[in-house]
Amino acid sequence: MEENILQKLKQNIAKVMIGNERTVELILTCVLAKGHVLLEDVPGTGKTVLAKSLARSVQADFGRVQFTPDLLPSDVTGLNYFNAKQGEFVFSEGPVFCNILLADEINRATPKTQSSLLECMAERQVTVDKVTRTLAEPFLVIATQNPLETLGTFPLPEAQMDRFLMQISMEDLSPSQECAMAERFLRDEPLERLDAVCAKEDIVRLQQKCREVYLHPELLQYIVNVIHATRDHAKVLHGVSPRGTLAFVRASQGYALVQGRGFVVPEDVKTIAVPVLAHRLNLAAGEDEKRLSAQIISEILQKVPLPTEDWGKR
Repeated sequence: MEENILQKLKQNIAKVMIGNERTVELILTCVLAKGHVLLEDVPGTGKTVLAKSLARSVQADFGRVQFTPDLLPSDVTGLNYFNAKQGEFVFSEGPVFCNILLADEINRATPKTQSSLLECMAERQVTVDKVTRTLAEPFLVIATQNPLETLGTFPLPEAQMDRFLMQISMEDLSPSQECAMAERFLRDEPLERLDAVCAKEDIVRLQQKCREVYLHPELLQYIVNVIHATRDHAKVLHGVSPRGTLAFVRASQGYALVQGRGFVVPEDVKTIAVPVLAHRLNLAAGEDEKRLSAQIISEILQKVPLPTEDWGKR
């Protein structure tokens, strides 16, 4: 049943998106692992369309925040206002009170406003005026940013980056795929006609199923060895945190489930390693962080010995 739901989600998103199969699988992995995703790519590559396609495919509440320099934390979380008719203060929920939140161009907001997402991403709750409110499950943040434009932007702090399960980019389209995309949107808007194929309760069940995916002890040790190798690398000031270790484990389980398996294999770990780990590295000054981080993770994967086991055997 779980495989059918995931297959329906893939097929439904494919009604809008051409190509990007790997990107879709990684985002579904984040959904199953109860993580958040940062889509970083140049404008016009389909980041927002992909986020909306996922939201429309699930019968759940969708929220969107267009991040700008003048955006306030209360514009995201909500605020208390005095209702003269009732004669008391009333809480007005912000867009973060949803199941799937699109944080569009997140790096255009000030660090203070960016920080308003820290609590809800890590603890799935919002505290306003000393009152804590729990967010509904499932809760997923899909944030987008342009890596090239720096004017009027504020780099995401390390604490914010560490709360994203993955940082991924859109895939390049081949000439035939781009032609098919143009034909698809020539006389139609597929996104407007996209219907939901599952309920949010189905996603919650899938997230519970993800925790049950078997991870062999030897493969778990391999994951930990990779993490520790990032902390000992000569070009890395600070390696992956313990939160990153848990993210690596959950993402491995989630990707295995997306592939239709009830156990993790080494290919799952290697596939999700760069999206999960690269953005968590703090490199020495003067380095091209994004490119070098991915190279360092790939290099570590080649150097750390991988045991040979029957990965599905308990």
